[in-house]
Parts: sequence; C-alpha cells; structure tokens
Amino acid sequence: MSNKMFVGNVSFNTTQADLQNAFGAHGTVLEVNLLTDRTTGRPRGFGFVTMSTPDEAQRAISALNGTSMDGRALTVNIAKPREERSGGGSEGRGRQSY
Repeated sequence: MSNKMFVGNVSFNTTQADLQNAFGAHGTVLEVNLLTDRTTGRPRGFGFVTMSTPDEAQRAISALNGTSMDGRALTVNIAKPREERSGGGSEGRGRQSY
C-alpha cells in the first residue's frame, strides 16, 4: 500500500497549510501539493498528500474521507500511479496526414 493520497473536491479557499494541519492530526505529513492551472494560476480543486507511512495514510483516509472542509466534502483515497500520456501533436485528432 502507498502512503500518497489523492485529495479531491477541495475548496478553492483551502490552502496547503489547511491540508497540512488536517492530515497532520493523523500522522507525519511529508508533502502537500495542491494543483493549480498552469495558465491562470487558480486552484484546480484537488491535490496530493504524502504521509510518512502507509498506516498513517490509511488512518487519514478513514478519518478525513467525506468530512467537510471549507464547505466541501473531501474525497480522500490512495493515489493511483500516473498514467503515461502520449505526447502532443495532432495525429488522430481529425487532421489528415498527406
């Protein structure tokens, strides 16, 4: 089991410090990463939290999944490995190669 968690349905008002405090009540937080839009810099409403052990991650999931933070019910679960995406280009997107 992993110690990295996906945290979804995060309010745009929630800060990394807010998540650090909430998850820190259930163990040692190694990293908090709230994702932002590259273009606008605005929050995307989700992020990742890494705890020091899988047991701490499981405790945090049990305690925080579905709880309200800044008026939103958090979704907390083990992060899935990132899927490889094909690199750019327009091949297969309606453009024809001649």
